Amino acid sequence: METSENKLLSGPVIAVNIGLKSFGTSLEQQGVEVVQVDWTPPAGGDQEMMDLLDELL
Repeated sequence: METSENKLLSGPVIAVNIGLKSFGTSLEQQGVEVVQVDWTPPAGGDQEMMDLLDELL
């Protein structure tokens, strides 16, 4: 009996990489299709600034 997990993993893998490009590059070198998302934490990760932004929302 084929499970949904087996069906999911039976086809080609396409990875979405968020953050460090080197993770995506490593997968590409193994023949994996990678979509790279250029993401950084809000306010550069500054907690005080993120708290201020949260108040605005």
